[in-house]
Amino acid sequence: MILNRHERMIARRYLLPHKGEGFIFVVAGFSVGAVALGVAALIIVMSVMNGFRAELFDRIVGLNGHALVQGYNGRLSDWEEIADTARETPGVVSALPLIEQPLMASASGRVEGVLVRGNRLEDIRNNPIITQNVIAGSLAELRPGSGNVAIGARLAEMLAAYPGSEISLISPDGRPTPVGTVPRIVTYRVAAIFEVGVFDYDKAFVVMPMEDAQTLLMMGDDVAMIELKVEDPDRVADVLRRLQPVVQPVGVLVDWRQMNSALFEALEIERVAMFVVLSIIILVAAFNIASSLIMLVRSKRRDIAILRTMGASRAGMTRIFMTVGLTIGVIGILIGIALGAMFLFFRQGVVDLIQAFSGQDLWDPSVRFLSELPSKTDPIEVGAIVIVTVILVFLATLFPSRRAAATDPVEVLRYE
Repeated sequence: MILNRHERMIARRYLLPHKGEGFIFVVAGFSVGAVALGVAALIIVMSVMNGFRAELFDRIVGLNGHALVQGYNGRLSDWEEIADTARETPGVVSALPLIEQPLMASASGRVEGVLVRGNRLEDIRNNPIITQNVIAGSLAELRPGSGNVAIGARLAEMLAAYPGSEISLISPDGRPTPVGTVPRIVTYRVAAIFEVGVFDYDKAFVVMPMEDAQTLLMMGDDVAMIELKVEDPDRVADVLRRLQPVVQPVGVLVDWRQMNSALFEALEIERVAMFVVLSIIILVAAFNIASSLIMLVRSKRRDIAILRTMGASRAGMTRIFMTVGLTIGVIGILIGIALGAMFLFFRQGVVDLIQAFSGQDLWDPSVRFLSELPSKTDPIEVGAIVIVTVILVFLATLFPSRRAAATDPVEVLRYE
């Protein structure tokens, strides 16, 4: 919007309070605050939702891959051939053998359900989700036949286990006796404790070398599944379609969407819903800007009439009041971006502070899945929020600006 020098001077004068215009200035201040809060709330919520999805995706995929080949009876005998075929398939980055079995664990008189996970030693040490999150002990002590395992941090708390202590794994597939099958109980030493940041994993995972898992579960040389990672997770279905003929005789293919469909669909629905709900705050702020401009127009009717008699055009008066409204909106947007960035930078400290004052656990990992409040700001989304806000503010300035331009100087100055 291009203004000449006189129009810029008048718009600047109307933005500053003058005698008898304190109430209008207060309303305009509330409008700036409402726009700032709306923009900040949208940026914060969308960033946290994006961070939540990204953190969950990275950690879940880091442990489970983008897809799994699962045997029909829980076993894959010729897994090497399937893994080799998968690695040769375009789009597949890796194909790793895996054993995963729910069992019971006992230590210090406590019993908990666990998920025993057997990986090849090199796969364990090459997995950054585990290696970069060891909080006690060392993964170097994990070796086939050593009887050492690594467990999640929450599981260690529940079993009162620590590096060097022992836990017993109880498998229902034991040896047959005249009175029935006796559960198989094997004792292992805790070599390391890790915390990947996903509560459901930290409270259940027991990681051990593949050979030890095969011995514990009496699987011989078989594995339970093959973990696949692909180049583009969003196109995983196209990759799996090529593998389907090879896998179909011995097992099924399951991708990350199917494994976590309920969780990610709920996150996406909540993300859209929060965007719509919080956009209403900006809409209310736009109405506030419209109301403050209407009051400004009514208080400036005499000034508008004099300007019209001096040669100001209707288009010029429209531009002046639209500039005033848009300036209020832009100031609110800039403040909102600053508030949003500040909150996101100190987000965990803010959560901890609120928890300290309220005495409530606002971020319970058992409910929120993650140990800390995540954040991932998308510049494109921030740009979309700014554009939507500017459009709403622009629309809000149309009616008051047209009312100002429609002021009849003859009617206003008749009795002056």
